[in-house]
Amino acid sequence: MAAVVLAATRLLRGSRAWGRSRLRFRALGDRQFSSGGAYPSVPLSAPLPGVPTPVFATADGQEKFETKVTTLDNGLRVASQSKFGQFCTVGVLINSGSRYEAKYLSGIAHFLEKLAFSSTDRFDSKDSILLTLEKHGGICDCQASRDTTMYAVSADSKGLDTVVGLLADVVLHPRLTEEEIEMARMAVQFELEDLSMRPDPEPLLTEMIHEAAYRENTVGLHRFCPAENIAKIDRDVLHSYLRNYYTPDRMVLAGVGIEHDHLVECARKYLLGARPAWGSGAAVDVDRSVAQYTGGVVKLERDMSKVSLGPAPFPELTHIMIGLESCSFLEADFIPFAVLNMMMGGGGSFSAGGPGKGMFTRLYLNVLNRHHWMYNATAYHHSYEDTGLLCIHASADPRQVREMVEIITKEFILMGGTVDVVELERAKTQLMSMLMMNLEARPVIFEDVGRQVLATRSRKLPHELCALIRLPVPVPVPGDVRPEDIRRVASKMLRGKPAVAALGDLSDLPSYEHIQAALSSRDGRLPRTYRLFR
Repeated sequence: MAAVVLAATRLLRGSRAWGRSRLRFRALGDRQFSSGGAYPSVPLSAPLPGVPTPVFATADGQEKFETKVTTLDNGLRVASQSKFGQFCTVGVLINSGSRYEAKYLSGIAHFLEKLAFSSTDRFDSKDSILLTLEKHGGICDCQASRDTTMYAVSADSKGLDTVVGLLADVVLHPRLTEEEIEMARMAVQFELEDLSMRPDPEPLLTEMIHEAAYRENTVGLHRFCPAENIAKIDRDVLHSYLRNYYTPDRMVLAGVGIEHDHLVECARKYLLGARPAWGSGAAVDVDRSVAQYTGGVVKLERDMSKVSLGPAPFPELTHIMIGLESCSFLEADFIPFAVLNMMMGGGGSFSAGGPGKGMFTRLYLNVLNRHHWMYNATAYHHSYEDTGLLCIHASADPRQVREMVEIITKEFILMGGTVDVVELERAKTQLMSMLMMNLEARPVIFEDVGRQVLATRSRKLPHELCALIRLPVPVPVPGDVRPEDIRRVASKMLRGKPAVAALGDLSDLPSYEHIQAALSSRDGRLPRTYRLFR
């Protein structure tokens, strides 16, 4: 009997608890929520009083995507591209770089890159510049290539006046103190040591292939400062170079994410009539040389068995890069060459992924998938305003260098052969997707705007470039890249002399004459060599 009473008591307690919980849930369900304690009567579908009206991105016409260009009285060009967002990227691009150093000590552009955003007439130190940018959420960077030097800042658009004033001071009024130059010497020395020690040989091979292709002229001059010139470059040497190449007619002030009229106003305020630190005399010694392709070979014997940075050993490899002259980015054949480069593709043997990773390119299908002993096979295309270079970089064990070179020369010969329509369409689609995806980033848009306006005084928009790659029509028309265009540019390229760069154990490297003979043959085979003693 007692057990029955205890069970009934527990059931009663449970029913009471359940009743209380139902009451609690009912109370929550009947509760009226408001948009906040300060505005209890404003529904969520209506804007709060006193809040600024939001601004949304719109796409109401192609004119919103046009790049506007204005030329000031001193020859400086101001280019802008509208882009929705709170932040902007603004910078100065200058038509200067290592290709203009034939009459100077090689390495000046490399030094100027390291000295960028140091003390100026208005700012006592680099820290002062960084603190000023920090107030607007800004960051800065400088990059010097073979033909362009670029000073760039990304910051809040509201600080545009401050940013342009800072850029003008950094470009035209650097102090270049002895202490700063000494620090730049140390930075350059460290970069040279890092270049020779890093496991990735691509930067060094790129330097070597340019030196081989354009022997002692323009883009073949050293991009990195030679070790013997580090102590020779001083303030006077830098000023003599700046006086000739940092002139307004060789500059573009480019901006993305700002109003064009505001950028022009800032340019007139800070860059029109400004007297630079090295004087305002006219440039008298400007190098206007046109790149002369020579072809040739540059070899660097080096022990590559100890390049691993960690305890795990890295396989000893020999790296070969073979290149042929293509065309400048101003020529009509630039687009077919870009498609050809994408069609060759390639990469490292450990890459993974689907078609978007280039796994269906020729260097993957014909080389890496068939020859497991090759560690790398990658195509590169370097293009400048007066020349271009299409290269293939390959890596393998030193004992298989000759076979590797023959595989690469065969791929060059096949470029001038049959082009499958499916692989061509895939390469064109991949090129357009890469172009559009890269141009989603504001700094990339900035560099594209600046470089195009610096070279051509105008800019081709992405949809115009895509139309040159593949027009949206069912039948081929002039301007669309077709199989015969690929064969034509490849055949023209193969008639030139090759450029060869080799790094590592080169005991089995074929001679330059044999590589040239292979590229002149029908099948790309190297001439057979016979040894009396094996």
